[in-house]
Amino acid sequence: MKGMNLRLILASLALVLGACTTPVTAPVADRPVSQEGQPTVGQAEQGVVGAPARQEYYVVEKGDTLNRIAQKFGYTWQEVAGWNNMTDPNQLAVGERIRVSPPSGNVVTVTPVSPSGPTIGSTPVATTEPVTTAPATSAQAPEVKREPVGRVVAYSDEAWKAANESKTVAAETPSEPQANESVAAAPDLSTPWIWPTGGKVLSNFADGKTKGIDIAGKPGDDVLASSSGRVVYAGAGLRGYGKLVIIKHDADFLSAYAHNRTLLVKEGQSVAKGQKIAELGDTDADRPKLHFEIRRRGKPVDPLKYLPNR
Repeated sequence: MKGMNLRLILASLALVLGACTTPVTAPVADRPVSQEGQPTVGQAEQGVVGAPARQEYYVVEKGDTLNRIAQKFGYTWQEVAGWNNMTDPNQLAVGERIRVSPPSGNVVTVTPVSPSGPTIGSTPVATTEPVTTAPATSAQAPEVKREPVGRVVAYSDEAWKAANESKTVAAETPSEPQANESVAAAPDLSTPWIWPTGGKVLSNFADGKTKGIDIAGKPGDDVLASSSGRVVYAGAGLRGYGKLVIIKHDADFLSAYAHNRTLLVKEGQSVAKGQKIAELGDTDADRPKLHFEIRRRGKPVDPLKYLPNR
């Protein structure tokens, strides 16, 4: 009996020890971790695209103009001229390398920032304290005025067309010369056109070579409107013409008066035949003279075929 009880005790003890050695594993969830312990792409802010690189320089090609180059890169020709310290924007040389975007010191770069912190691969950017500028006083140099900017463009058919395009102005009735406006002595107003000044002809019209006639004179001589119409251009922006007035007479005819010393009319102003519009001069010319043109439907014609004999 004792031996049976001993065997039962040993069997029970073996069962207890076996249960104690059974391995028990805790549930473990695998979580993907990227290298260096950084969040995976799925956790990062998505959709941030780097800004495209700006082209800083351009090499001038044949047929390029400063205005065309500036428009190609989304700027004005004045801005491009300023970045390149150009005193004469028309002197472009084929093969010349010019800047076509603002210098780096004038550009503000905006870096997208995630609300929860920097995105993968982002580099913290140092910030600077805001600079407070004291209000300008009379002793301080004024800021550079950028607009509007005067300019002189080389002559071309496109430049001529742009200069004499009509501007939207209120319709005016051509008026007679005012009391303080001098008129050439007894001009023959019975003809459609009159001589714009009284000097001798220095050079004649030559189709394809010269676009009008040159008339001699002294500085300050009267320059008269050859026919009535409306001033569509008064300025000095067309190279080779100096101070220039262009009058539109009707749907077909324009007349031009170049190299003046002083302009006495403004764009949009109506003028009468024989009215003094300028004083003769030598701006952009080799001597005091009036360069006079008549254009029919945009094409230069010989003024001597329209002016009265004298």
